[in-house]
Amino acid sequence: MADQNLLKELHIEDSERDGRGRQPWRRTFVLISLLLVLGGGGYYLFLGQALAVDTAIAVPPGTATGPAPVLEATGYVTARREATVSSKITGRLAQVLIEEGESVTKGQVLARLDDADARAALELAQARLTAARAQLGQIEAQLEQARRDARRQKELREKRLNSEEALENARTRVLTLSAQLEAQHGQVGVAEAQLRVAQVDYDNTIVRAPFAGVIVDKAAQPGEIVSPISAGGGFTRTGIGTIVDMDSLEIEVDVNEAFINRVKPHQPVQAVLDAYPAWKLPASVIAIIPTADRSKATVKVRIAIDRKDPRIIPDMGVRVAFLGDDSAGNPAQPLRGVLVPANAVVQRDGASAAFVMEGTRARLRRITTGASYGNQRLVEDGLKSGDRVVVDPPAGLKDGMRVVPRAPGA
Repeated sequence: MADQNLLKELHIEDSERDGRGRQPWRRTFVLISLLLVLGGGGYYLFLGQALAVDTAIAVPPGTATGPAPVLEATGYVTARREATVSSKITGRLAQVLIEEGESVTKGQVLARLDDADARAALELAQARLTAARAQLGQIEAQLEQARRDARRQKELREKRLNSEEALENARTRVLTLSAQLEAQHGQVGVAEAQLRVAQVDYDNTIVRAPFAGVIVDKAAQPGEIVSPISAGGGFTRTGIGTIVDMDSLEIEVDVNEAFINRVKPHQPVQAVLDAYPAWKLPASVIAIIPTADRSKATVKVRIAIDRKDPRIIPDMGVRVAFLGDDSAGNPAQPLRGVLVPANAVVQRDGASAAFVMEGTRARLRRITTGASYGNQRLVEDGLKSGDRVVVDPPAGLKDGMRVVPRAPGA
């Protein structure tokens, strides 16, 4: 029975014998045709169709931003005039009249302390001064009367109508009242001084702005105790608010001491805020602080911002490029290489590279990069002046793909 089954499997049908059963060959033909279509479409998409890209020209450092950058450093925007304002005396805050971001003028009232005690002391001092002056007036009147009495006693004595004792008593009263008047003048002076002290104490309950600026921090609220001396318990505020003079903003950077010879006073500087990378600020060196930080091997440099702007605020991060000045005999050597937009540099296989236009193709070229200058990057090797590089290359851009420069503004 098994042999018969084997014979049936070896039996060839008539349709297969005369060529009518060719379904597998048809499927093979369709598959080959489909592969050819897909291959042609892929060639058109990846090699035939040009990809629009943004490009830029590699330029020598001296022509990119005017004078060639000779050094780059990072730092922060700082304020030369900044103060945390407190009261001169310890007291409870009755009013706080400031908010963050508010501009204030010199002498403007920022806060008021509870002035009940100071006001009472001031009123008492005023009352004492009033009483002392009234007493002074009374003594002056008595002295004037005593002097008239003494003149009459003298006239009577010359006519021998009174005794010598009466004249001496009149003269003694004049001298006594004169002494009392002098003493009362002193009492009035003391009362006036006490009034001034009380007035100062009362004025100390009013906190005023020491200079014009902007409130950057509000540290206390009404009802809290404020004191110029720190309290160990932590329940006493030592400041009411912080004022910054925005006109005193400048830049402070730490320069490696090995390159400090490239920096000099009044040297032009180009600054770029981290918050606004496309905004280039003109600046200049104010001074080189004549001391080094031995832990970091750096020297601090102060830089003036030549053009003030409300967007510049304290503690912003900033990158600066110190510019060379050939006319001043700057000893720094010129930069070697070319400058390209920083976003033209990409990382491929752990190395820096850039896509360079060669005809209608983008060729991936490995490069050696240097320091950054604003939104530009120094390429020390791998590119030459005049090379057109692709800016912000798409993730799918490969070596050898066809590209076309995008029109400006497109």
